Amino acid sequence: MIEFAYKPVFLALLLLPLLALAARRVARGKRAAVRFSDIRHLRAARPSLALRMRGLLLHARLLVLALLIVAMARPQYGIAERNLQTEGIDILLALDCSGSMQSQDFSPNRLGAAKRVLKTFVKGRQSDRIGVIVFASTSFVLVPLTLDYAVIDEFVDRVDFGIVDPNHTAIGSAIANALKKLEDSKAKSKVIILLTDGQNNAGAISPDLAAETAKALSVKIYTIGVGSQGPAIMPGMGGFFGGFSVQEAGLDEGQLKSIAQTTGGQYFRSTDDRSLEKIFKGIDKLETSKIEQKQYVNYSEKMAWLVWPALILLLGEVVLGHTRFLKLP
Repeated sequence: MIEFAYKPVFLALLLLPLLALAARRVARGKRAAVRFSDIRHLRAARPSLALRMRGLLLHARLLVLALLIVAMARPQYGIAERNLQTEGIDILLALDCSGSMQSQDFSPNRLGAAKRVLKTFVKGRQSDRIGVIVFASTSFVLVPLTLDYAVIDEFVDRVDFGIVDPNHTAIGSAIANALKKLEDSKAKSKVIILLTDGQNNAGAISPDLAAETAKALSVKIYTIGVGSQGPAIMPGMGGFFGGFSVQEAGLDEGQLKSIAQTTGGQYFRSTDDRSLEKIFKGIDKLETSKIEQKQYVNYSEKMAWLVWPALILLLGEVVLGHTRFLKLP
């Protein structure tokens, strides 16, 4: 990185156009006048290359002054060393993949919208370990806690219906599975973000018991209920228009609110793509990592980079001004 110790010196560069104008006026005043009876032949003569290039002497002098002014600002080249101290957060994203997530009140459906927003959320983190759990009748860890956000992005893309039995929703088991992955975490803050559109109807562990366990382990749970108000169109056999049906979301908001309140988190209701994005942006602001950064810079003076070229250019200008570009009165 390049820094300048005396930046106000750059103001002197503003004087260069005025000096150029003054030098041109002085040069015009010193022109010798020779009278000729007939100047037709002089007009036909072309000026020599040396005559045409004589004006470069003024530009050379101005460039010398510019280089010396910048040199007076003391350019310094430094190598920065940064010492980062982070207090990261461990976050587990629990994503519902049950059949009701096929509902098309989101674009292209609830699962597709959730995947898109999850990926955006992950990209916005900096020093937090993030893992992903998918669940329906059962749950499994899709991505363990990692700082490799590209891996998370790739695996979330692969999530689709059918990777687990989609006929039921085991919310309590999904939370318990997430807690097990956070059991050995040494992070100061541990968070589970639970995204579902249904109610718990499977699994050996109740959501209330899972929430109490999370509270005991100091794990905060944010719950997001996905689904528009009223019925939604869902593809499936036996419906109308070649396999579509209309179904209610079946969302147990009371249960999701209880989970969040028990653990010190918050409950959100998402009714469309835009509200889902706002919810994740809100969680992103609530759960922030503390990053302390100290920067040490070792500078070395680089004035010589400008002074030597200026001296060489000045010497060349003086030599040419008294030889090739010499002007006689």
